[in-house]
Amino acid sequence: MAEKITPRHVDYSRWYTDVVLQAKLADYSPVKGAMVIRPNGYAIWEMIQQNLDRMFKESGHVNAYFPLLIPESFMKKEAEHVEGFSPECAVVTIGGGQELEEPLYIRPTSETIIWSMYKKWIMSYRDLPILINQWANVLRWELRTRLFLRTSEFLWQEGHTAHATFEEAEEETMRILDIYKTFAEEYLAIPVIPGRKSEAEKFAGALHTYSIEAMMQDRKALQAGTSHNLGQNFAKAFDVKYQDKEGQLQYVWATSWGVSTRLIGAIIMTHADDNGLVLPPKIAQRQVVIVPIWRGDDEKKQVLEYADGIRQELKQEFNVILDDRDQYKPGFKFAEWELQGIPVRLEIGPKDLSKNGAVLVRRDLMKKEFIDRKGILETVRQTLNQMQKDMLERARKFQQDNTHDVDDYDKFKEIIAGEGGFIRSHWCGDPACEAKIKEDTKATIRNIPFDREEEKGKCIVCGKESNGRVIFAKAY
Repeated sequence: MAEKITPRHVDYSRWYTDVVLQAKLADYSPVKGAMVIRPNGYAIWEMIQQNLDRMFKESGHVNAYFPLLIPESFMKKEAEHVEGFSPECAVVTIGGGQELEEPLYIRPTSETIIWSMYKKWIMSYRDLPILINQWANVLRWELRTRLFLRTSEFLWQEGHTAHATFEEAEEETMRILDIYKTFAEEYLAIPVIPGRKSEAEKFAGALHTYSIEAMMQDRKALQAGTSHNLGQNFAKAFDVKYQDKEGQLQYVWATSWGVSTRLIGAIIMTHADDNGLVLPPKIAQRQVVIVPIWRGDDEKKQVLEYADGIRQELKQEFNVILDDRDQYKPGFKFAEWELQGIPVRLEIGPKDLSKNGAVLVRRDLMKKEFIDRKGILETVRQTLNQMQKDMLERARKFQQDNTHDVDDYDKFKEIIAGEGGFIRSHWCGDPACEAKIKEDTKATIRNIPFDREEEKGKCIVCGKESNGRVIFAKAY
């Protein structure tokens, strides 16, 4: 059985690390700042991959793969981009025992190498759009790291698309952001707020950056996904032009977008409790565990036969584990599967067999309920569907309860320094006011929500006119 998990109210940061380590999601690597993703953690990533990949392909995207190493000259072609990533880059200068003629950057992101290829592939409007995604690893030399949330090397998907017009590129960024929002809410059970980033917070080299922002249980924000309209910056840097229908040469318009293994951290910090991980059913690779309970050999044989019959029925639709290990007591098994977040546990002992039923335990509620053997597949199906909905609604209520409209700067600072949460306040649009808030409170503008109401007000800092509220919070 795992060691005791530090309660959230005692030390939230320690609690998070305890859950990651004891649920065997990841471990620290010998390479400082990197992590080893263990099978339990990688199973979650596989579910993220499978579902997002299907959604991308349904919207017309295809997968490709580009090199890990990027020539230094490519990185330097887009000045704003390289300036944004220079402090985080790792550079290879020796290969095969000899100094390289040109240093190679280990990709922090792939815009430059991809746009060097798009120059070869794009000639005419007939070649557009290009809608490519890749699943890859990237490296950013982070100084302060946390498992899943911020590591030097991490896994992600990065989409890179090319379009004939600004309007088509903008439509693409919105389509992808909507896919991210749908995925976060319908699969991860994490409510998110979509919106546009401020100029200070946008991606290096982007025209516009859009994000989905989630609230964790400690009331900090987590950027759960981003979609960027890159304008023509990379097309101009790599001289990527196409001949339009009138025969004129035009620069191509670009987008890029991505989510990463940070989403596993988001699942933990949104849903986990002091007993360990709580997985939304749609993202759990294993949805049901059956724990048989017996004393003597006679009971064991009867109970296991009965439990296996249930497993055979449930496996038509679900990934089911029958935990028939002899060396562990039922209490140990209960705690182990709770720690790993398996959505539904079925307990089956001689009494349950005699009543032709089983005891069902929902991981999120930790409540036991006797269910009938007849129709058990439908009962489990309904339970998992309800659990998925309930987890989203609980997280949404938590977000709503901890979102505050604030018009006084002293009150703003008091909330940020205290309980935290999302603060919706007026901002005049001046980067100086944004910078002052960050300096005073460490809170940043998470995004300018798409659904914000047009509302006249005064900037929370300087008192100048504002047309609407933006979302501030401390963030990971």
